[in-house]
Amino acid sequence: MVVNMENNNNNSIDIGGRIQSEFTFSHEIYGEGFWRFDVEVGRLSGQSDVLPVTVSERIVDRDKMRPGQAIRISGQIRSYNNYVEADRKNKLVLTIFARDITLLAEAPSDSPNDVFLDGYLCKPAIYRTTPFGREISDLLIAVNRSYNKSDYIPCIAWGRNARYAGKLQVGDHIRIWGRMQSRQYQKKLDDVTVLEKTAYEVSISKVEIVTPDSETRVETSSVNTEASPGTDME
Repeated sequence: MVVNMENNNNNSIDIGGRIQSEFTFSHEIYGEGFWRFDVEVGRLSGQSDVLPVTVSERIVDRDKMRPGQAIRISGQIRSYNNYVEADRKNKLVLTIFARDITLLAEAPSDSPNDVFLDGYLCKPAIYRTTPFGREISDLLIAVNRSYNKSDYIPCIAWGRNARYAGKLQVGDHIRIWGRMQSRQYQKKLDDVTVLEKTAYEVSISKVEIVTPDSETRVETSSVNTEASPGTDME
């Protein structure tokens, strides 16, 4: 099954793997229902990421999309705010908004997970080092889309990329290449209660800044950004 919808060149993601969960209803807009499911995407390290996908009921046959089914998905990374009653605040939630879906006989051997973002740094970059001495920069990128909306996408850079990204200024126009990853972490509520939670972000393999006058670009060298889930990360 192949389904195509419109593309947006400043925000794209292409993944391949296997469906990992059943479909659950997400929301409805103007009578059109949207469904959510998870896809497991392998890493070269042998670990894997479990990524959330949202898709319109108009372009899927849920009866053919069961856990274990090999799949290829192209679309965009979308963000939205979800109010968390326990924390009494909004939480930024990421999902892959599917525009093109292909059911496969077997999962792609190269486990594609390719992200491209063209947007603007909307918060000061946070440069830090881990207890093991690894350099990290946390970025929040605003990527414009139609109808005066934007998606706010957390990104993480490592090593030389982290040093470069840590010097970026709010408002800088940047382009990012990388992969979407999931990571598990623990949130301590009190002395006895600890919640297991999952965060999603784009792990940067290359970043460049675009000047407004000539679109001349200055880019960092590419680095290996694959980290095992939960290791050396907060």
